[in-house]
Formats: sequence, C-alpha cells, structure tokens
Amino acid sequence: MSRKVLTLVVVLAVAMVALIACQEDNTAAMEALQRENATMESEMAAMEARMAEMESMTAEMMEGGRLETVKARGNLICAGNNSLAGFGAADAAGNVGGFDIDLCRAVAVAVLGDANALEIRPTTAAERGPTMQSGEVDIMSRNTTWTSSRNAQWGNFAPTMFYDGQGFMVPTSLGVNTLAELEGAKICVQQGTTTELNVQDFDNQNNMNLEFVISADNIATNAAYLAGNCDALTTDRSGLVSTRAELDNPADHVILPGTISEEPLGPVVPHGDEQWYDLVSAVMGILIYAEAYGITQSNVPTAVTGDSAVDRLFGLEGDYGQEDMGLSKTAAQDIIRAVGNYGEIYDRHLTPLGLAREGSRNALWSAAPCTDCPKGGQVYTAPLR
Repeated sequence: MSRKVLTLVVVLAVAMVALIACQEDNTAAMEALQRENATMESEMAAMEARMAEMESMTAEMMEGGRLETVKARGNLICAGNNSLAGFGAADAAGNVGGFDIDLCRAVAVAVLGDANALEIRPTTAAERGPTMQSGEVDIMSRNTTWTSSRNAQWGNFAPTMFYDGQGFMVPTSLGVNTLAELEGAKICVQQGTTTELNVQDFDNQNNMNLEFVISADNIATNAAYLAGNCDALTTDRSGLVSTRAELDNPADHVILPGTISEEPLGPVVPHGDEQWYDLVSAVMGILIYAEAYGITQSNVPTAVTGDSAVDRLFGLEGDYGQEDMGLSKTAAQDIIRAVGNYGEIYDRHLTPLGLAREGSRNALWSAAPCTDCPKGGQVYTAPLR
C-alpha cells in the first residue's frame, strides 16, 4: 500500500470516528433535549390543568356562588396549619386537628351537615396570600393575623377568634428576664409573617441592634432556635406556648413577659362572594353566642325554651337571616352538637397548653367580673338577630 493511500485511509478513518462521535454527541444532545421538552410539556400540562380548574371554579362561582360550589363538590377546602400544637397539628396517623381546624369543621357542618366533609390543605406562612388570592380554598383558618393590607389583598376576615401578641422565648440558661436584655441578640424569626415586620420595627424603634436568623417556615424556625443558631425565638405568644409545650424539656426555656404587637387571629375567605362571607361570619357567631347562652354539646335545645335569644339562635322561634345566608333554620343545633361552642373548642385544644382564658382578652365580652364593669374579654361578634 502506498504512503498516499495509507494516509488517505487514516484520514478517512479519523473522519469516520469523528462523524460517529459527532453523531453520538448529537444523539445524546437530542435525547437530553427531548427529556427537557418532555419535562416542560408535563409542567405546561399541569399548569394548563390548574388554570382549567381555576377557570372552572371561577365559572361555578359566577354561576351559583361558592356555597353552591362547595355543596356540589361535597367537601369544604380549608387552608390550615399542620405543625402548630393546639391550633392545627397532625397526629401520628396524619389527621390534622386543633382550634383553627374545628372552626372549619363548624363551617362544614353548616354547609354540608358533616364535620368530616373537609379537606385540610397544609399551607405555609408564605403560601397564605397566593392561596387566598387564587380562590382555590373556601376558607383559611391558620393562626393568621388580620391586617389592613391582607384584608385588601387576600380576602375578607371573619370575626377575630383569638387575640394574641408577639413575644420572645429564650433558653433559661441565657439568664435573660426582660425584652430590654435582648439588645444585640440573634433572633430566630419566620419569613413572610407579621412577626418578621414587627420584630424589625421593634429593633428600629428601640435601637436593639438585633441580628435576624430568618427561616422559611415554623418547623425550620424552631429547629434553628433549638440548634442554638440564635438567642431567642419570636412569634405570637400562643405559638411560643405551643412550641414550648412540645419540647422535651420545657423548663429549659422561658417566655419573656411583654408583647411587641397586637395580633387578632381569625379565619379569612376569598374576596368576591358576600353571601359566603356572611355565612362563615354567622357560623363564628353561633359558636360564640352558644357559649354566652350556656348551650353546650350536651344540652342543645330542640324545643322552644322561652328564652327568645336562645330560641332564635337555634331556629326554634324567629330568625337571624339564615335563609339569606344559605343556612338551614336549625344550623346552630347541628353545629353545636357536632363541635361544641367556642369555649368547648377552646378547652379541648388550647387550655391543655396553658392558654387560660379567665381574665384574658380571649374571654367572652360578657365575662366581666361584675354587672357594672365596662367589659369582660374581647371575644364578641355581631348579634344574631
């Protein structure tokens, strides 16, 4: 074989190898592109399905309102917490219960006659706004503070069901006894909450020189505190009580006296449906007035009692606009029999944590210590008449 022929063969061989390698690279690139396209198509399909669901929901809302949508669906969708003891937490079997969850159960009874006709959608603090704005849930009951911007942007807040204020918890070993002693401390705080804004205001107003350790949710925030990444944990005092109660050694942590904010917590419903808002507000009122009238799960009246206020509330005489709101005449009977009054719900979930009502703002307005006292607690709502 001549040198020229040999050279030509080598060149052709190299070219073939290069061509094969190029084809393999192209094949790999094409396969990668196809996988990427498949992923994008899957994501687009999911997004289109979600948009279709939202459009369908909007159409249903326009046609018959959320009440009819919930009835047709057969369950109530409630955005809630699943990691805050007493308010909304999952048990070993994954069932979510608590004070906030029972408020949703009461609405489910009012609309569907079944406290268990309920889907709880665990929702992080950061997800609350978008979730409400999308209209994908019927109600949110998740230790959420009523504020002017949230009222304007998220939805309509029903009556306040728990009055709170932001506080601080520190390890007992830190030797801190007052808020003023936190100057220069590292503070663990949850992102996307009123807590974050409040502690920044507190820092600015008092020249505390605080350093913030910010986490995405309450589980991560608590973990950061317990890991020693900060000196103090801040959130609503009820949240601190709940967190402390779940610790292995609660005595190793102390909740400092004092608060730095006002936190009225309550359910919120999406904007755009006044009947639904009125219905949810009335259900909250039923829970509160049943306690005020001394009606519990065990003594729900089914015949006229002679007390006009009680008889009206329980649909035995007169009315308070049930038909206009889409409630049955005797909805209060079903609600109280299924979940109890406000006080029973509170005692079931919050009293065991040490959140006593007596003398607090979470007592009923009627719980004043004497008949001529100016007020009792702050738990009150529009009279049902």
